Amino acid sequence: MPEIRVLIVDDDPLVRSALSHFVSRDAEIEVIGEAESGLEAIAFVEQDIPDVIMMDVQMPEMNGIEATAAIAQRWPDIRILAVTTLEGSDTVLPMLSAGASGYMLKDSSAESIRAGVREVYNGASSLSPRIASMLVKHVRETESAAARQTDQLAPLTEREREVLHCLTQGMSNAEIARAIIVSEGTVKAHLGSIMSKWQVRDRVQIIVAAAHAGLVNFG
Repeated sequence: MPEIRVLIVDDDPLVRSALSHFVSRDAEIEVIGEAESGLEAIAFVEQDIPDVIMMDVQMPEMNGIEATAAIAQRWPDIRILAVTTLEGSDTVLPMLSAGASGYMLKDSSAESIRAGVREVYNGASSLSPRIASMLVKHVRETESAAARQTDQLAPLTEREREVLHCLTQGMSNAEIARAIIVSEGTVKAHLGSIMSKWQVRDRVQIIVAAAHAGLVNFG
């Protein structure tokens, strides 16, 4: 019985068909609809709430960044996974800042795309080291030093700080578990604790919050 209800948003019908074929091979995933623009995506969500939206960036009428921001504000429980050919900072950063929980390229393997859907659904999306670094630098550059000093976050335990450091290196839960020699379940528990303390919803927003507060730095 499928558990993850997915909406695919892309202006290319062949891409929508291919993505639908890829993700539907996972027994836990059901594609409940398709849209060819951000406006169509919003109209769909107003009628039927998906768990995950696979969102392209460049589209007519309303692009993926605008649609992600609008959906994240109105329906914060929906997870958005960017799936695009674009990998420059001018698209990655605005997309993540708008509220996307993950970012994948269309040339990723079918299994990677399915894994990406499952990860964002479970609130455990991971970013590549390059994209994590890009995000932190972007946030820090757009925040003044004075603003960072006044941005107070609840303190973390020593182990939670270790998990945060690994997270900002783009590690997956399994990789973090190996790095600090704990179980993957323990890593998930630490991440959940950080999210609760800082009142954020996923791994991407943990990185954003830490960067805002000046807690992480990529030289």
